[in-house]
Amino acid sequence: MDKSLLLIDDDPNLLRVTSFQLEQAGYQVHCASDAAQGLEIFKQKSIDLILTDINMPGMTGLELIKTIRQNDPAVPVIVITAYGSLDNAIKTTQSGASDYLTKPFSIEALTFAIEKNLRIRHLDMENEELRRQLFDKYLPENIIGQSGAMKQVMSLIEKSARSDANVLILGESGTGKELVARAIHHLSKRRPARFIAVNCASIPRELMESELFGHTRGAFTGAVRDKTGKFEAAEGGTLFLDEIGDLDPDLQGKLLRVLQDREIQRIGENRNRPIDVRVLTATHRNLEKAIAAGRFRQDLYYRINVLPLTIPPLRQRREDIPLLVSHFIQKLERSRRIRITDEAMRKLVHCDWPGNVRELENLIERLSILYAGQPITAGQLPLSDPIVAESGGQLILPFPEEGIGLNEIEKKVIEEALKRNQYNQSRTAAFLKIPRHVLLYRMKKLGIGQ
Repeated sequence: MDKSLLLIDDDPNLLRVTSFQLEQAGYQVHCASDAAQGLEIFKQKSIDLILTDINMPGMTGLELIKTIRQNDPAVPVIVITAYGSLDNAIKTTQSGASDYLTKPFSIEALTFAIEKNLRIRHLDMENEELRRQLFDKYLPENIIGQSGAMKQVMSLIEKSARSDANVLILGESGTGKELVARAIHHLSKRRPARFIAVNCASIPRELMESELFGHTRGAFTGAVRDKTGKFEAAEGGTLFLDEIGDLDPDLQGKLLRVLQDREIQRIGENRNRPIDVRVLTATHRNLEKAIAAGRFRQDLYYRINVLPLTIPPLRQRREDIPLLVSHFIQKLERSRRIRITDEAMRKLVHCDWPGNVRELENLIERLSILYAGQPITAGQLPLSDPIVAESGGQLILPFPEEGIGLNEIEKKVIEEALKRNQYNQSRTAAFLKIPRHVLLYRMKKLGIGQ
């Protein structure tokens, strides 16, 4: 498809000759003899690039550029003028022009300038599309789930994004804590700046302080140059500290001071550096138990837990499993997509998923490799049968050769009964044909709902 140019100049000879040369070079050219006519063409046609003179009767080229920029800030505008000077070059740049050519110019110089600016525009459009895709990826609407629990999570994400408070994201491994953290960042005013994630459990204790706060050259053996820490690298943006419950106690105190004073100090440096960073944290651990055991500072807990956000495990939102399965299948290449039979879907829904959403996604990926383009039956699922499975309204209890504990069976039966009765304890007790106080006693003994 021809690239569409708009050429504006009050010199009819230049219009005729230049438009002919550009058309010969493969461009589609629209001509205007003054700025007003050019503006009308711009509003009516799809224009990829504008070439305009500065000094024209009526509206000047600079006034035209300012008007165009109000309608389209991105379209490239190349100024062509007989009055080449530094002052003119500065004025055209300040008015929003993309480039500047002095008459007379060769067709080679003109086409070079056109292609350069079209290339820049194309790259800008590609970058914007990538940014849009990245933004869309982390919108709450793309955190899959229609259950009441997930709707509450999405509501908390949006509320958290409107503030700058510290958020503690809680949930088992594989529930999507980093995805939630990225959604908060990308919906917040800090979105233009960086989102940096640090896993506190994966970095050795002796390296973590340098990783977070940076160091100066010679601060310790091996520090051959200055290093910027993650806090400084995330300036203006968001720092996500995953698995905060595994942070070394000594570093917990230093992190607390950073959160209180909004300053960091590199290792080996005596001066403080102010920071503007929002801190989001996450953990799968019970921090209150860690505090009681002396493994986590209570004052740091209160500092990071301004806005708590808990992501439920997959077994507590089974109604979301079909949606997640469909989402993961759609993400696959068309040639690798699979179809889950109803029997197989029932088995997926009744699985406990100890690895949560991550485990489910990995399974769909594995099935797409082994059975690309095929319907997946229950027998093809590499899953252990649940201890309590549903079949025609009956409860089936498998008996593995190694044996099974009665408490384990009882716990599964009570959990399934609670789920079927929307966690209403009175209805669940009636369903199990036991008094309510007996149900409460068994729930407490088996650790259900704690």
